[in-house]
Amino acid sequence: MTRRNLLAGGLAVGGSALAGGRAVAEAPPGAHEYYVQPDPTKEQGRTILNDGGYGSRSQFESEVRWRYPTASLDSSWSMTPLASGHGIITPSGLHFERHHAGIPNIDPLQHELILHGMVDEPLRFTMDDLKRLPAVSRIHFIECSGNTLTEWADPTLKTVQGTHGLTSTSEWTGVRLSTLLEMAGVQDNAAWILAEGADAAVMTRSVPIDKAMDDAILAYAQNGEAIRPEQGYPLRLLLPGFEGNTHIKWLRRLEVSDKPFMTREETSKYTDLMPDGSARQFSMEMEAKSVITFPSGAMKLPRPGFYEITGLAWSGQGKITKVEVSADGGNTWHEAALDGPILPKCHTRFRLPWAWTGDEVVLQSRAVDETGYVQPTLADLVAVRGLNSVYHLNAIQNWHIAPNGEVTNVHS
Repeated sequence: MTRRNLLAGGLAVGGSALAGGRAVAEAPPGAHEYYVQPDPTKEQGRTILNDGGYGSRSQFESEVRWRYPTASLDSSWSMTPLASGHGIITPSGLHFERHHAGIPNIDPLQHELILHGMVDEPLRFTMDDLKRLPAVSRIHFIECSGNTLTEWADPTLKTVQGTHGLTSTSEWTGVRLSTLLEMAGVQDNAAWILAEGADAAVMTRSVPIDKAMDDAILAYAQNGEAIRPEQGYPLRLLLPGFEGNTHIKWLRRLEVSDKPFMTREETSKYTDLMPDGSARQFSMEMEAKSVITFPSGAMKLPRPGFYEITGLAWSGQGKITKVEVSADGGNTWHEAALDGPILPKCHTRFRLPWAWTGDEVVLQSRAVDETGYVQPTLADLVAVRGLNSVYHLNAIQNWHIAPNGEVTNVHS
């Protein structure tokens, strides 16, 4: 008997009866464990609001974020299970995390945002002030610039969650940053803005004024509800298409200046060390990238036959216009279908029907965005960037399928 069969019978492992015949064993995160009805047409289901009034997922769904094993729990990251996703929206509870000093717990009634520096009138906003301003909702991806960082020299992590799980897409709602800047009156020589968070790391990044005036959002909602604490509750900066570290969470201060602030996160960190010892700085825009999520690492195809290859593509430079898939390690390519909506700076789902013969193959995908940029091979990227960098790896991913159906991460 399985554990669920045993619970469904009203008995715990030790033999004690469960109250009212309902299972009370531990459920996956985000779920409640309930008695499984042998025939749900023969008895009433559970009552409305039985879970307390905030919906939970099925006890038979167990996908969770995976924490990369850093030495510190406070400065760490967790990764989205891309292989189990559907469509393009990431559930808020599965959106990747990156923290530098833990997750602060902030009372929104006490939280304020200060806007000062090279402006005509410094301003102070409460959360109520911000929510009274005209709002926008936009669907955008966020990607940590360290996404795929383990894969530069050798194929290291086994699953697509491990290799590519530091990217997620949500619908974000808030006020445009340009609205606040226009209220304050930006002075003529202003060129940069310092964004500062209210976490223990006091995370700060310099943001070009042009980006701030273009599509930057001060987001207070995610996927139709208040933004979650690990995503910056009650307020975060959203910079569509820019590396995740610039999307300052728990945002509390914006300072306008005529030059960048050269903070730790844009000097000793989040720069790209080149082969000659120089470093690319302020390489914020995330270039086109894609990955096949099915079939992908650590999966096993049960038998030869028909499968649908699917995955995600995205670009910080705009819309994805084409995704091609290769089943022979890049020798030949076939154009995949793109699911709508196809939005700028947003995950795009691609699909391609495929008949696997049972032979050894290497699957790849490559994305093209509306600027004409084509996702590079790892060899092409290393030829320019070398192996000293850890950030901004957007190379084509290789999944090897053995004759027995096992899928592994390889470099080819």
